[in-house]
Amino acid sequence: MWSFSSRWLFSLFTACLLFVLSIVPASAEEGRYGHLVSASWLQENLADIVLLDASFAHLYKAGHIPGAVSADNYGGQEPSRAVMEGRFQSWGISPGRKIVVYDKGGDWNATRLFHDLYYYGIPAEDIFILDGGWSKWQSLGGAISKETSPAPIRGTFLINKVREEVRVRLPEFMVASGDNVGNALVDALGVEYYYGEEKFFTRAGHVPNAILMPSTEFFNADKTFKSPEEIRNMATYLGIQPGQTVHSHCGGGGAASVPWFALQFIADYPKVKLYWESHREWLRDERGLPFWTYSAPQLQRDSDWLDGWNAPMLRAFGVAKLNIVDVRSAEKYALGHVPFSLNVPADIFRHHLNRPLDLAGLLGSAGVNSDHEVVIVSDAGLTTSAALAFLAFEQLGHKRVSVLMGAIDEWGSRGHKLATAPTLVGMMKTPRDIAVPIATYVAKPRADVLIGNTKGAAGAQPRIFVSSGKAPSTRRFDGRTTHLPYPELLNADGTPKTAKELWKLISKAGVPRYAELILYAEDLAEAAVSYYVFRLMGWPDVKVLAK
Repeated sequence: MWSFSSRWLFSLFTACLLFVLSIVPASAEEGRYGHLVSASWLQENLADIVLLDASFAHLYKAGHIPGAVSADNYGGQEPSRAVMEGRFQSWGISPGRKIVVYDKGGDWNATRLFHDLYYYGIPAEDIFILDGGWSKWQSLGGAISKETSPAPIRGTFLINKVREEVRVRLPEFMVASGDNVGNALVDALGVEYYYGEEKFFTRAGHVPNAILMPSTEFFNADKTFKSPEEIRNMATYLGIQPGQTVHSHCGGGGAASVPWFALQFIADYPKVKLYWESHREWLRDERGLPFWTYSAPQLQRDSDWLDGWNAPMLRAFGVAKLNIVDVRSAEKYALGHVPFSLNVPADIFRHHLNRPLDLAGLLGSAGVNSDHEVVIVSDAGLTTSAALAFLAFEQLGHKRVSVLMGAIDEWGSRGHKLATAPTLVGMMKTPRDIAVPIATYVAKPRADVLIGNTKGAAGAQPRIFVSSGKAPSTRRFDGRTTHLPYPELLNADGTPKTAKELWKLISKAGVPRYAELILYAEDLAEAAVSYYVFRLMGWPDVKVLAK
């Protein structure tokens, strides 16, 4: 038998627990988890919360949830703390009161206001977002009002300290752009901006090393947020790790709040920051900061770049850190080649694709250093021979591989010198010689570049087979198949088409952004061209089928 005191304590505990459950989102089964509340929960708790409509003012006037306060807070200029404190108080915010924010659903206004509330010191446990927003509320038959809600009793919240750790400023953002090991730059704009088809400001494209993760991808069709598992799968596929610091940005800081909120408050990534100023500040910087359209433009090199880093003085002092691999035949190489280039004909790569350690030995004796960047030279840009060599170096685990965009004839026409004598490898013959030293090529073979079969279990993303030959292949696989001929990806001079053109072709072929791509063709070198292009465009999981 329980004593009177035991029964009293149990009753008190039960009452407290029921009270907590009544004001805090409880279960994923009811569509409530973390900092999200469902429309049905909101209907039952309207009287106990501060309800903020974060939509633009004209949308609020067109219709809103009864009792909601219009909190159209987004603007181009950052307000002072005093101004923000006044706004919070005018919305009825006081310490300890629960706040629910919403917008039209599937948008960024609510997440941006959530960020502002959190940044200016409101405890995270007091802030929630209506999952699915106004759209979800309407679909469940929620009441609608077009009358401005009565002004709430003025709140008493004071801004004593801001959470500066959830914002990133330009100097830190610039450093993060150059360190993609410890950092991940998430671009929340759409593909049309990222690949350069459209622009917000003076230039189209994205910040170097930014990862395309549009804000729209975080929502389901009904405008509710995706689950924590789905968001983590998306981030993992794109190479974003929980140990990295994530810097979310966009054109002006609005759309970027969606990845910021989803990664930190749904998927539980510990270090996520929002760059309020985003492209608006980056592109206005007087230093003319770089802006890319391809995801990995460093896979391409031009003749001026190569001529500069290939200068004899830089080689003599060991500064170049560069190997030039000419994949043309020995006969063509002898007629004229880039100075200090090493002749490794494409057939050698073709015959050793399934023997990476043997290939490593041949490359080392030819003078190729596994710690140096390799620039592949062919007859004209991204030929099938150049792509095959690129694929082989990727299989070897070589960190930095690129392809010279342009023909040897163009090299000479631009005023750069050509050599005819073979590049000296090993010991110098005279004191004036500059030799490429014999290297010990340390291979780190990868099993996820060239695969022998498709029997392995599929991963978290759908498996898509892409036929890369000129004509559609008759081969059939257990998975979705599409045809994207590799010549369509190239210009007449052998250079890849622009990023915006490539995206249209890839999209038209039905290749999704989140997929395990397996490329194949009757000639492996044709699939290798497509492999290079998909790498250039930023697809993280691309393989070539060897058979």
